[in-house]
Amino acid sequence: MRLSMLASFPRLVVYWSKERWSGAVDSVGSRTLANVLSQIKYDGAVAACGLAQGSDLPATVMPFILRGVTLAGVDSVWAPREKREEAWGRLSTDLDIAKLDSMTARARLDDVPSLANEILAGNIKGRMVIDL
Repeated sequence: MRLSMLASFPRLVVYWSKERWSGAVDSVGSRTLANVLSQIKYDGAVAACGLAQGSDLPATVMPFILRGVTLAGVDSVWAPREKREEAWGRLSTDLDIAKLDSMTARARLDDVPSLANEILAGNIKGRMVIDL
């Protein structure tokens, strides 16, 4: 699995791009989601679960029609309890904790301003846990 940082996507929307990803999970939305969709390979899928950049989707239907791309929304707010419990159960059995730990680093709250610059520059990969 390869992770791609937000900084690696153009600030402007590219409506059609070279196939790069088989699938993706997007927690940003807006231009980033549009750019991800333009790079999904034939018959690929994108799960959208966040709106950090915005709720708009400045994209075309080209990836959906010409590549058969699927865009699936992930509802973590109104999803029924049994569905959420099933998802958490799957995480407890299917997620390799060692891999998750290998891509996780810790930092202090005082480090956040400098870390933000590093994240935006694409220099930090994986998860950053902030100790409060």
